Amino acid sequence: MNFSKIVAFFLLLFAVYWSYRSLMPNTVADADLEQWDFQLDNALKHVKTLSLTQHAVGFPGHTNAMNYVVSELKRMGLQVSTQEGFIAGDWGNLCKATNIMAKIKGTSKGKALLLLSHYDSAHHSSYGASDAASGVATILEGVRALLASGKSPKNDIIVLISDAEELGLNGAELFVHQHPWAKNIGLVLNFEARGSGGPSYMLIETNRGNSTLIKEFSAANPKFPVANSLAYSIYKMLPNDTDLTVFREDGDIEGFNFAFIDDHYDYHTALDIHERLDRNSLIHQASYLMPLMEHFAGTDLTDLKSLSDLVYFNSPVFKFISYPFEWIWPMFGLACILFVLLLILGFRKGELEVKSILIGFLPVVLILVINGLAGYYTWPILKWWYPWYKDILHGFTYNGHLYIMEMSLFAIAVCFFVYKRFKKIKLANLLVAPIVIWLLICGLVAVYLKGASFFIVPVFGLLAALLVFINQEKPNPLLLLFLCLPAVFMHSPFIQMFPVGLGLKMMVAATVLTSLLFFLTLPLFGRIKKYTTLGILALLLFAVYGIRAHLNASFSEERPKPSSLLYVYHADTDEAQWASYDEVLIDWNAQFLKTGEDRQTKDLNTLSSKYNTRFKHTAQAQKKNIGLPEILVTKDTVLADKRQLTVCVTPKRAVNRLEVFTNDIAIHNCAVNGVSLSEYYLQHRRNGKLVTHFISDNAYTEIDLTIPKDKTLELSFYEASNDLLINPLFTVPERPKSSIPMPFVLNDAILVIKKMKFE
Repeated sequence: MNFSKIVAFFLLLFAVYWSYRSLMPNTVADADLEQWDFQLDNALKHVKTLSLTQHAVGFPGHTNAMNYVVSELKRMGLQVSTQEGFIAGDWGNLCKATNIMAKIKGTSKGKALLLLSHYDSAHHSSYGASDAASGVATILEGVRALLASGKSPKNDIIVLISDAEELGLNGAELFVHQHPWAKNIGLVLNFEARGSGGPSYMLIETNRGNSTLIKEFSAANPKFPVANSLAYSIYKMLPNDTDLTVFREDGDIEGFNFAFIDDHYDYHTALDIHERLDRNSLIHQASYLMPLMEHFAGTDLTDLKSLSDLVYFNSPVFKFISYPFEWIWPMFGLACILFVLLLILGFRKGELEVKSILIGFLPVVLILVINGLAGYYTWPILKWWYPWYKDILHGFTYNGHLYIMEMSLFAIAVCFFVYKRFKKIKLANLLVAPIVIWLLICGLVAVYLKGASFFIVPVFGLLAALLVFINQEKPNPLLLLFLCLPAVFMHSPFIQMFPVGLGLKMMVAATVLTSLLFFLTLPLFGRIKKYTTLGILALLLFAVYGIRAHLNASFSEERPKPSSLLYVYHADTDEAQWASYDEVLIDWNAQFLKTGEDRQTKDLNTLSSKYNTRFKHTAQAQKKNIGLPEILVTKDTVLADKRQLTVCVTPKRAVNRLEVFTNDIAIHNCAVNGVSLSEYYLQHRRNGKLVTHFISDNAYTEIDLTIPKDKTLELSFYEASNDLLINPLFTVPERPKSSIPMPFVLNDAILVIKKMKFE
């Protein structure tokens, strides 16, 4: 390669690096927050204090976390209030939530700005440092800095540190439905996390168009905006909600979510601790809060709704770019017209040939098929080769980033080796197929996924490259690099974002996106022409990352394996069992389950969990004197064609959770501890579950039911306590340091099952 080609190649590599590096600040950039007087050390102190113990609803640490937040707000001179009440949410998860609120009075009487995060951690083992002590800490330090500045906001600023977000957004629902302040909120800034690091993504929640919100966000000018309309289009299609969703759906109140999602393996686990929180991610959250709080504290929040939408995306150079949806089809049409004109020009000048163009579709199809299949089967193959990966329920392993890099390099190697077979064809002819593929993609997203319509922008660079090759035999590689930069800056981060956010099952997105990005950079690589050399280099790096991933595939104290163990007592049959969700047992729980009676138990599979996880191993256990719940029928009457029942369940031991299931029967109405379950939940969402009560203060559970009078009702009560490892009735040893409690499931628990039939 001559000098200009070498320079262009290494500048391309730097552009890929910069596309990731520019997404977020680093600790050195803490000085950027000095203008706001936001002190990172103060925020980290809050995170550390809030995450000293697990603080899920009903756990002792929950009260400690609540008291700490209250005391910190009071220390700032704010008047603090709490809101307490039972709420069941949209998922039938009942709990007593306690919200924490404070208000900074504004100088006008307009709508208020709400700062929102939640202080409860996930059941039962998570310390909640990232999710969401980081959000609480960002708000506490941001409010302190605002008050210290002496500036008086125009709008009221309400601080809501909500409760029970992890149980179904219960605290947010309690506030929106029952607190008078909710009626005067104009905008919400919500701070969340779904991992312990990485850039913080901005996601809008709106019932109408996004144009006003996007324009105001741009006007606030956060220094590191990471946002694109594709991410939000996908977010709206996923079943992942935040507290802000309740404000939008139930209160028609719009807002912004800010959440980092990398290091997904820490999500909801005992690894979500202060030490593992990425300081850069916390700074990134602050870099959103401070300018947005200042901007919206002085903006009229009564008129943020709009009927029009904007396409938007971030860029390392221009930071944040947006344009109206109305431009989508004109831009697509312009690209198509330019493409046709270039085809005419190419044929007239003899640079394009029909046969060569048609042959040029072969490498495109081969690459997409090979890399698509490789990405699709990556996760199944990994789970077959490393069966313990099945116990990582969210599907992102500790070495997940290595796999993303490995498969991306594999996809690049495939691209080089395939195009090597077609190197004798003029590059102008080879560029036609990628342009057609990308125009097809842009046409489809213009119809079905308008938020991704910014994909058309790099296509113009590819069209310009085709123009260059039609007119020049050996164009300058640096010019071609320049035309490739929009594609690199725009698409490179997506290669990592999808598998990180959605698990390694989405590796197909990484390999296909790598292929599509290669097509956009084909003008430069085609000019360099060292297909074999670059392909071998990519393959060698693929092997290096594969070896590194293999060496880090086992578990250790730094990469602990999720494990589970439950003691299950069936009160009706007077039988006891050990049970585990683990696909691959470890010595710690295998000693209870490897008894020669390893089998499935159908009745145990009704336990609800995020990923519908089933028990993999059960074994007979010695019966223990477990206190059984007292179940009393206090009402049983028939009115017309309906039967009304009231059942009260009172625990006789310290418990954390009661889950009640029914047989397949219509439930006309149901209220639990006076809280009515929604008709939508009862008719469409419950799937056999009646209610899950996350219990505080060992409270009773009173269930009022209305059913058809001629139907038989069967209730199954699953009462659980998360004290298996410390209960004096058992001698379960401490879990080894190379393992952590499996998240997303009932774990380390003593479970009592009892059934009642009403004929």
